[in-house]
Amino acid sequence: MGDSLHDQFAHVPERISGLVDLAYNLWWSWNAEARILFKQVNQQAWKASVHNPVRMLREIPVEFLNRAAENPAYLHRYDIVMRRFKRYMTANGTWFSQEFPDQPRLAIAYFSAEYGLHHSLPFYAGGLGFLAGDHLKEASDLGLPMVAVGFMYSQGYLHQHINPDGWQEGITEPVDRTAAPITRVLDASGEDLVVRVPHIDPPIYVGVWKVQVGKVPLYLLDTDIPCNDAHNRGISSRLYTGDLEQRLRQEIVLGIGGRKVLHTLGIEYSAVHLNEGHPAFALLERIRERVEGGMDFEEAFREVRATSIFTTHTPVPAGHDVFPVDLIDRYFRTYYPSLGIDRTRFLQLGVHPENPGAGFNMTAFALRASAHHNGVSCANGTVTRQMWNCLWPEMPETMVPIDHVTNGVHLPTWLNHRVKDLYDRYIGPTSPDWLSEHDDPAVWELIDEVPDDELWDVHLHLKGKLIHRIRERERIKWATHSRGTSNPAAEGAFLNPSVLTIGFARRFSTYKRAHLIFEDLDRLKRILNNPWYPVQIVFAGKAHPNDNDGKRVLQMIYRYAQQPEFGGRIAFVEDYGEQVAQYLVHGVDVWLNNPLPPMEASGTSGMKASLNGVLNLSILDGWWIEGYNGRNGWAFGEAATDREARNTVDAAAIYDLLEKEVVPLYYDRSIDDIPHGWVKMMKESIKSNAPRFSSRRMVKEYATRYYPSFLAAAGAAYARTPAAESRRLPTWGPRVQGTGADDPSSP
Repeated sequence: MGDSLHDQFAHVPERISGLVDLAYNLWWSWNAEARILFKQVNQQAWKASVHNPVRMLREIPVEFLNRAAENPAYLHRYDIVMRRFKRYMTANGTWFSQEFPDQPRLAIAYFSAEYGLHHSLPFYAGGLGFLAGDHLKEASDLGLPMVAVGFMYSQGYLHQHINPDGWQEGITEPVDRTAAPITRVLDASGEDLVVRVPHIDPPIYVGVWKVQVGKVPLYLLDTDIPCNDAHNRGISSRLYTGDLEQRLRQEIVLGIGGRKVLHTLGIEYSAVHLNEGHPAFALLERIRERVEGGMDFEEAFREVRATSIFTTHTPVPAGHDVFPVDLIDRYFRTYYPSLGIDRTRFLQLGVHPENPGAGFNMTAFALRASAHHNGVSCANGTVTRQMWNCLWPEMPETMVPIDHVTNGVHLPTWLNHRVKDLYDRYIGPTSPDWLSEHDDPAVWELIDEVPDDELWDVHLHLKGKLIHRIRERERIKWATHSRGTSNPAAEGAFLNPSVLTIGFARRFSTYKRAHLIFEDLDRLKRILNNPWYPVQIVFAGKAHPNDNDGKRVLQMIYRYAQQPEFGGRIAFVEDYGEQVAQYLVHGVDVWLNNPLPPMEASGTSGMKASLNGVLNLSILDGWWIEGYNGRNGWAFGEAATDREARNTVDAAAIYDLLEKEVVPLYYDRSIDDIPHGWVKMMKESIKSNAPRFSSRRMVKEYATRYYPSFLAAAGAAYARTPAAESRRLPTWGPRVQGTGADDPSSP
């Protein structure tokens, strides 16, 4: 970390000044010993900062830092953690370097509209963002050379407030950039780097911020800078704006501006990986650069296509961005000639063959402009081939070149540290490197060695922690006279840690069917209020600000939670985000998932729950088709029914499973008060799901199938061409505020 940033933390004693370096690298977010290092300086300061070390170091009284710097026991732990951090950042013997020793160290450029990394960086809306965040973390752990591009949303994503009548109100809070683990990228003269988005009129400029995700740099684009007019400054203010023109401008900035930023930074890469269609214009800019360097359009298109990967998550036509032709003309009229083609050829790139008059379809363009395509589960791959067979009309559906790589989750992020300690004790003696080999199913067979009572005790602790956290949120609202304190039952004040607890937490889109379990109210009341075998349900999630149907579903559930007839057994946790998600996937007993098939692309929340021994009760869609084995949870929805009857049939299946299998198994206790049959199923869930649905398996699959070999070779060959050389800017090495002269080509 350079002098500039350390000057801002001059109050941190020199002996422990490495805490500043650590705070600005998100490695701490998935390494418990690093988090403990901050927590041990002062536990209350860590809690008050909401587990954000940058904020904590800025706000903590200096006497606590001085005390830590003089404590031999603390310094011993500090030295160990800092050595481990340094080894991690400088290690050469990574999985990628060992598997592909002859590959050039050119990065994969990963583009995504959102990243879920930590709640101090609220640049995510849901599963798509957390998938991207987990991808970067795993790429860092595996030593995969990667650079990422996203947006600095100045207002983050909405904070959710539920009014007393149950209606969601969205509240925006500006991101405090001084208290987040981000740094400003500077130019060669030490000024804030500003890049113009090429060939777009009126002109749009972006500033650049950097987040260090282990070894992977993530560059965030920011239009809220003085040289932009007010309209342009708002481009990066909000995630997924409902204004169609502003959405187009966002995607222009993310794709074309993002590629231009990498060019300006002097970063060479072998391939582009698009996470959904939002950043697809990055491929357009790669083509334009080659045309500018002397290639004709078709040759440039083929070269870019050969080194581009497109991952699509969206199984419904309405979820794909389509922009009217007049909007495209407005912003691309000077871009058409820069590609060496006319308007007609340009617009053909985004035509949907079955709806050619609809406008410029970003997914159709991304599929045409990339050679490698995948859905995010086996089922999603099938659905995607069906949806886009029209782009390859000469092929049978099974031969459409869209494969699948099933999503996975970053185990060090989502595995609770107490659960990890338990695994260490019983897996570690036989497999000391189990954490680095956690995608190997053989490692997880050792879960059977864990005593039932120890696994159950840890689970009960996490369940109690979840319910305490929900109650504490309600207490704070009451103590601070915050709005919404008139509904303690609806917000979880009456939850009981001894009761079977079901969790349902996800985005409140209508296809997720959060309301499904309320299909038969009388039957649900009997299940929840059974005096001997009670059940409670915790809901959480946000509706999109423009999704009034989703808001109405949320309101309905909130109102049910207020009704005494449900006995205080239903709760809605407000403002669902990364931190709340951690408590839920660690602490509930059952994870419920019941979207309308086949609309679940993958789903990752159930994967996170299964790592921690939480059992899934899920419809057979998305990842659960691959994960369910008959012994590791419960499944329903096998029989196809017409859509009109589907809700009734699926709700009845949930009630049947709860009454006949789930509830009896949970309350079937031996003399030691442990449900041994339930714990047996917990172990089966852990060992069958943890290795298969880890981001380690996922990123290795991308790496071995798409990333190296021909992609790296193609990128390296092109980087050596005269055309590429003529376009490469002087390698002055962009400066990042406080980080010195980083080399962005070595992420």
